[in-house]
Amino acid sequence: MPIIMVTGGARSGKSAYAEQRCNDMGGDVTYIACAAITDNDMARRVALHRAQRPAEWQTLEQYKDFNGAAETYHSRVFLLDCITTMITNIMLDEPVDYDTCGTEEIARVEAGILKQIDGLIGQFKDSDKTLVAVTNEVGQGIVPAYRLGSIFRDIAGRMNQYIAAQADEVICMISGLPLKLK
Repeated sequence: MPIIMVTGGARSGKSAYAEQRCNDMGGDVTYIACAAITDNDMARRVALHRAQRPAEWQTLEQYKDFNGAAETYHSRVFLLDCITTMITNIMLDEPVDYDTCGTEEIARVEAGILKQIDGLIGQFKDSDKTLVAVTNEVGQGIVPAYRLGSIFRDIAGRMNQYIAAQADEVICMISGLPLKLK
């Protein structure tokens, strides 16, 4: 079954489109929620997302270590929201001072993120299950004014390119409208 990547800018309609695609596929859906609740604002956002999802969907609240998820959850369709949140959380898990670290440390962090993404995609690539992965397009915004933002943008951009190359279909959302790229 396919791997579908849904990308676009902030508030472009990515998540709503991905959720509708999963609904349209019918059957059981497992929602992989990558957000980590770090403050009251994030708690409200997570609560809103939970309330908007169909009640019959299973939810896996996790942003790494996906080994066996496709087997444990017997859904035919999996929706991961979102890759860039996953990357952020993994980066912040690392004991790295991004203001002073060297390129070797950044490369190590990026290799770990790639390993997590490979582990996720590998479960779906040759299976009868579908993965719909939502991610933010990070290359069309302003250049970050701080080093951590630049490192994140670079890693996220490379991971998006990597996932897009693996995906069977890539959709870019612009103002709530889907544009099929692949």
